[in-house]
Parts: sequence; C-alpha cells; structure tokens
Amino acid sequence: MATSLLKLISICFVLLSSFTPQVLSASDDCETASNSCNDKSGALPLKIIAIVSILITSVIGVCLPLVTRSVPALHPDRNLFVIVKSFAAGIILATGFMHVLPDSFDMLRSNCLKENPWHKFPFSGFLAMLSAILTLMVDSLATAIYSRKCNIGVIPGDQEMAVAGTGLSHASHDGVKERSTSPQHLLRYRVVAMVLELGIIVHSVVIGLSLGASNNTCTIRGLVAALCFHQMFEGMGLGGCILQAEYNLLKRAIMVFFFSMTTPFGIALGIALSKTYKDNSPSALITVGLLNASSAGLLIYMALVDLLAADFMGPRMQASIKLQIKSYMAVFLGAGGMSLMAKWA
Repeated sequence: MATSLLKLISICFVLLSSFTPQVLSASDDCETASNSCNDKSGALPLKIIAIVSILITSVIGVCLPLVTRSVPALHPDRNLFVIVKSFAAGIILATGFMHVLPDSFDMLRSNCLKENPWHKFPFSGFLAMLSAILTLMVDSLATAIYSRKCNIGVIPGDQEMAVAGTGLSHASHDGVKERSTSPQHLLRYRVVAMVLELGIIVHSVVIGLSLGASNNTCTIRGLVAALCFHQMFEGMGLGGCILQAEYNLLKRAIMVFFFSMTTPFGIALGIALSKTYKDNSPSALITVGLLNASSAGLLIYMALVDLLAADFMGPRMQASIKLQIKSYMAVFLGAGGMSLMAKWA
C-alpha cells in the first residue's frame, strides 16, 4: 500500500511539472494594478525563511503523534489522543471550507476569466462535490479490495499485517500493554492515512507554488505564519492516522517525508518560476482553481467522514458523553483557530 501511495504522489508531481509550463506560457494575461508591497529582492529572503520554517513545523507536527506514543497520556488508547486528533480534524475541516474552497471560488470567478462559462456556472462547488464523491468511491473500493486480499491471505510485502492479524497483544517500550488492531480496522486506518496524505499533498504543493511565485511581501509575511500553524496541526492529524495504521518504520518515514517536503517543494518551484509565472493569467487561475476545488472536496470529506464521524459514532465516544463534549470543544477550537487565520491568508 505504501508503494501505491508513492506511485500516486509521484504522478502528482509529474502532473504538476507538466502543466506548469503551459500555465506560464499564457499570452492573454490579465493586467493588475501596481502594488507598493511588490518587492522581488525583499520577497526572496522571506521565501527562504518560509521554506525552512514550514519544513521544521511540518516535521514536528507529523512526527509528534509518532514519537509521543511512548508517553502513556498520548497513547492511542487514551482519551487525550482522541481529543488532540479531534482538534487536528477541525484544522483540516477549516482548511477545506475556509481556505482552499474560497480561493477556488475567487480564482474561477475572477474578472480575468471569460464570462462564459466561468461566471455562468459554480465550477468550484461542482468540482468539490465530485471530488468528495470520488474520494468516497476510492475510500470504499480500496477498503473492499484490501479486505478481500486480507481474507485470502497476507498482502505480499506487507509483513507487519501478519503480525497485526495474529490478534496477540504486545508490550510497548514503556511497559504499556497495546491491543493489536484487528486486520479489518487496520486496513481501514491505512486507507484513511493514504487518501488523507494524497489530498494534503495536492493542496500543499499548490499553496507553496503560489507563495513562491509571489513577490508581494505583505502577503508572504501573513502566509508564512498561517502556513506554519496550518502545517503543524494538519500534520498532527495525519500523524495520528499514520500511528493508528501501524506502518513499519520505512513506510512511516516515506509518508512523513512527502508531507513535510511538499509545501517547501512548491515554494522552491514557485521561486524558480517567479520570473515568468503570472498568477492572474487565465491558465493559472483555471488550473490552480480547479486543483483547489478538488483538494477542498477531498479534505472536507476526510475530515467529516473518516476522522470526525468515525470517532464520534464509534463505541468509545458513544460510551462517554464527557469525552464527546471535550472532543467537540477541541473540534470547534481547531476549526475556529484555522478560520481566524483566513483573515491573514
């Protein structure tokens, strides 16, 4: 499954690289008013700072659930882990609703695009809806396919599945007994982790590309702070899913690497293309707008269905009203904090 994820991620990078020259070669650019904040020489140091700071916060965020597994209070079986995961899910939900989807509407309704068809039909909402349905389809089919393989036998090359399938308990390094996850639930966690990572990667590259290509120092300053906050807690949500998926060390490292590197990669790509990139050209607006709409649908679905609904409708939450209330407060806190970030980015 990790190999399949690696292939999907590689395809995304290839597609991004292939359409970028077409985006840059548009000759029908839309003129924009001059801005006192546009400073190419002043923007470059800020972009370098953005690459370093976002990379560090991304690594910390996604690795935090993984390295704190030895801490009893943050073990997946404890309530605090559920509360923190709910907070991170609120961050992901607000990212889709308050950042990615509005950006798509702004781009596809821009005055730089022709009235017909872009102003005649809500393409952003339509594509976000299709993306959510397609995510459901991938989610369902992938779970069914791997469940069938699991019933037939162990998936080739996935030896840790055999360990999980034995149903035996094992002790962690701190002496806390861990219950092995059933094969069915383990497969579900792995599908969720892969689909969530794919959605995060797509919109992270797009966000990084926009930041790296921009020479607006006023915008970049706000974006750096917002993206650090975003990457930190979105990474915590993804890290929690990776932890529950019980991947081996190599597969965890691969997923951590791609999550951490996508936004800095996008920024570096934007810097390299900043001389020719026109973020207000019709081709750029259409391409990035459609990608944002797709990412928004995926993130909203994952946050609501695979993260929040799966936990809140599960037996653990249903057995404790107190835990539900605390988790709901965490969701509102995460979604509220990320929504507030929309004021600056």
